[in-house]
Amino acid sequence: YFIFIQDFSQAMSQAGSSQFQEVIRQELEYSMKVELDKILATAHSNEIEHTKKDLEGFKKLFHRFLQEKGPSVDWGKIQRPPEDSIQPYEKIKARGLPDNIASVLNKLVVVKLNGGLGTSMGCKGPKSLIGVRNENTFLDLTVQQIEHLNKSYNTDVPLVLMNSFNTDDDTKKILQKYSHSRVKIYTFNQSRYPRINKETLLPIAKDVSYSGENTECWYPPGHGDIYASFYNSGLLDNLIAEGKEYIFVSNIDNLGATVDLYILNHLMNPPNGKRCEFVMEVTNKTRADVKGGTLTQYENKLRLVEIAQVPKAHVDEFKSVSKFKIFNTNNLWIALSAIKRLQEKNAIDMEIIVNPKTLDGGLNVIQLETAVGAAIKSFENSLGINVPRSRFLPVKTTSDLLLVMSNLYSLNAGSLTMSEKREFPTVPLVKLGSSFTKVQDYLRRFESIPDMLELDHLTVSGDVTFGKNVSLKGTVIIIANHGDRIDIPAGALLENKIVSGNLRILDH
Repeated sequence: YFIFIQDFSQAMSQAGSSQFQEVIRQELEYSMKVELDKILATAHSNEIEHTKKDLEGFKKLFHRFLQEKGPSVDWGKIQRPPEDSIQPYEKIKARGLPDNIASVLNKLVVVKLNGGLGTSMGCKGPKSLIGVRNENTFLDLTVQQIEHLNKSYNTDVPLVLMNSFNTDDDTKKILQKYSHSRVKIYTFNQSRYPRINKETLLPIAKDVSYSGENTECWYPPGHGDIYASFYNSGLLDNLIAEGKEYIFVSNIDNLGATVDLYILNHLMNPPNGKRCEFVMEVTNKTRADVKGGTLTQYENKLRLVEIAQVPKAHVDEFKSVSKFKIFNTNNLWIALSAIKRLQEKNAIDMEIIVNPKTLDGGLNVIQLETAVGAAIKSFENSLGINVPRSRFLPVKTTSDLLLVMSNLYSLNAGSLTMSEKREFPTVPLVKLGSSFTKVQDYLRRFESIPDMLELDHLTVSGDVTFGKNVSLKGTVIIIANHGDRIDIPAGALLENKIVSGNLRILDH
C-alpha cells in the first residue's frame, strides 16, 4: 500500500501543483460517489436506511484515505509517554475496593468484539463459537464470567456483542441458549463496507447483496468502527438512559480480558477527582509481541502507534523492547458520554489502516479499516494501565489453543487462571507446525492434552501425533521430516528432548 501511495504522491509531486492533485482527488471521489449511488439503488426498501449509513461512513473514510500520504506519524515527534500517564496495575490495586462496589458495577457494560470468523483456524462461522475448554466456547466463557459477577454482587452488568454481517446470524441463533442466564445480552452490527479494486480505486461490488459470489465484495471495517456503529444502533443512548457510564471493550478471543474491579473503581472514583474518559490496558512486551501497537506521547497527547504507521527506516527501533517496553492488549475502558459527545461532533480521529487482500480469483483489493484503540488521542484525560500479562491471553492459533486447554490453567466461573502448581508465572512458548493449523486436525493429533506444567518451549513440525497422558517438560522439539511420521506413545515423558526421524507405534 505504501509503495502505491508513494507512486501516487511521486506522480503528484512531479506533476508539480497541488491544484493537479486536488483535481485527481476530486475525480476519484466523484467516481466513487457514482458507484456507491448505483449500489444503493439496488437496495430493498427495508435495507435502504442502514445501507445508506454504511456507505456514508465509507465515503468519509475514503475521503480521508485520499487526503493522507504514506505513514501517518512523524517519527521525530514521537516521545516516551510521561511517567504518570501509564500507571502500574499494582498501584491501582493497592487502593482496594469500596464497600459499595455493586453500585459501581451497575454503571458498567461489557462489550465484546465479535466480528471475526474462525477461518484462520480452519473453522466455519464465528470464532466465538469455537470450543476452547471442556466443550465451552469463547462466548460460553464470557457469559459465565458476567453471570458469576451478577450473582456474586447482585448486579445487572449487561453483555453487548459487536457482530459483523459475517457473524450476526450464527451468533443470534446461539444466543437462545442463554435466555435463562442472569445476563442481558444485546447485539449490534458493525458497518459493511465495499472492498475496492487496488488499480481503479472503485468498489468491486455491483449491488448490495453479500451472499454467493458477492461474499468477497464486502468487509467489516475493523473494530475502530465501534464508535459509529454503537452510536447509530441507538444502543448507546439506551444504555446511557439506563444509567450506564463505562464500557469495557475487549476481543472475544482474549480469555484474559475479564472485568477487573480495581480498574473499574479507579475509573469511577479517581484519586484526583478527575475522571478518565479512556483507559487502555497495556502489558510488557516479550519477544512474541514486538509487532504490537505501543503507547507514545505525540503532540502532547497519548497516542497509539501501530507498526503499519512506522516509516520503514524506524521499524527495528519500533520493535526494540528496550525503547518501547509495552504494547496495547486491546482491553479498553471508555466513558459512554464521551463517545456520544465525540461522535456527535464527528471528532473521533483514527488513522486509516490499509489492508491489502488478494481474492480467490487473483484480484488485488484493498480494504480501509480503523482500530478502536487509535481513538485514544481524541478523548480527554486518557490513561494507560500496565496490567499483568495474565490479562492478555488471546487465542489466535491452535498453538494458543493448546495452552488454554492444558493443565497450565484452571477454569473457575468462566475465568482461566494460571495453575498454582506452575513454578514460573510465564507462559511456555509453543509452536505447532502446519499439520496442526486447523482445529479439527489439531484435535485429531492429540488423544489427550499433554501435561505441560513444567514446559518451557515446545516445537512440533510434520506428521506427529500424541497418545494419552503424555508429559512435556523443559524444552521439547519434535520434528518429523517429509514422509516420516512420529507417534508419541501414551504415557511418554519427554524432558529436554529432541525427537526426529520416524517413530510408529503399532497396535498388536
